[in-house]
Amino acid sequence: MASKLKLTGITLAVLLGSVGIAAGLGAMKKPPEKKEEKESIPVVVVEDNSVETITLNVNSYGLVNPKYHTSLTAQVTGQVTEISEAFVKGGFVKEGDVLARIDPNDYEAALTEAEASLAQARAALELERAQKRVAESEWERIKESAKNEFVPTELYLRKPQLAEKVARFRAAEAGVKRAKRNLERTYIKAPYDAIITARTVALGSVVNFGSPIGELSNTDYAEVRLPVADKELQFLMQGGIDADVDLVTNFQGKLHHWQAKVVRSEGQVDNKSRMSYLVAEIKDPYGLVSNNTPLRYGSYVNAAISGLSVEGVSRVKSHLVKDGKIAVLEDGVLAYRAVEVLREEGRDFIVKGDLANNEQIIASNIKRPKAGMKLSNAALSEAAKPAQPVAELAMKKED
Repeated sequence: MASKLKLTGITLAVLLGSVGIAAGLGAMKKPPEKKEEKESIPVVVVEDNSVETITLNVNSYGLVNPKYHTSLTAQVTGQVTEISEAFVKGGFVKEGDVLARIDPNDYEAALTEAEASLAQARAALELERAQKRVAESEWERIKESAKNEFVPTELYLRKPQLAEKVARFRAAEAGVKRAKRNLERTYIKAPYDAIITARTVALGSVVNFGSPIGELSNTDYAEVRLPVADKELQFLMQGGIDADVDLVTNFQGKLHHWQAKVVRSEGQVDNKSRMSYLVAEIKDPYGLVSNNTPLRYGSYVNAAISGLSVEGVSRVKSHLVKDGKIAVLEDGVLAYRAVEVLREEGRDFIVKGDLANNEQIIASNIKRPKAGMKLSNAALSEAAKPAQPVAELAMKKED
């Protein structure tokens, strides 16, 4: 029992000694130095804004079509006896060129007969006029002896007979005119300078009145229907009428440009696309006069319609505009500028508002942004870092 008590006392003494030594050592240790708390300022990336004058062109597209397209049909009946070498698909012809000829023999004979009938009618008319003059002379002689007791009839004075001869003469004249017109119609002529798009007859073909002969398209002017969204019309003067248009498409593997002008609006909204359509006109699309690169019918073109010039606008990334405001760095603090989005172009917005030229737009995200909070320009912070000693750099290279 005594030995147990003795062991317990020794253990307590050791524990108390250890505690005392630890307390002494703790008292001798210097307290940690208090570090000054530094304010954490977010670092942001900024971009300099540029205020400029921008022409807000309106982009569109369309297919090139001829201004005039004509289907040629036979106006007389007969056999095709001649066909021009230019009357082939893709051939170019001038106004008045003879494309084909229908056998004229029957129509030449009809003209001869009509001219003969006209000569007979003319002779009959002259004879009747002479007889009318004779009847009037007889009446003058009779009137003096009859002492106004006799009243001549129109038939006696040959007025109905003369009217009949005049009518027959005019009918004969009309017959000659008709025969000449039918003879002229045996010539199939180009109504204007054109490119042949189809031919449906061959040498020896027999055609009737209304039979298709071929098709051709005018080469003086081409047209392109350009769809424009309603919201884009605000950027065009006079609804786009008389606006210049730049057309672009591929020709022989290269991009080419053609100049056009908006000549009219179709004046209605398409039921399916909900677009308004402007019509642009191109002169000499095949370059037959100007020797320019041809703009072929059926080509797909992209179009830039010249729009309004707007001053004091900026081009910024679309994600930087939030609730009609843009964050900027002003004297080291966060500020906001109110802007109005005029147009979206790809990933950019065209904006107008309080943004000044060379103002620093914040291009990076900020956690819990608040107007007036301090920010640091990333470019300035990088420039302010101390330069690394040359010896240290050399040692790093050796390692």
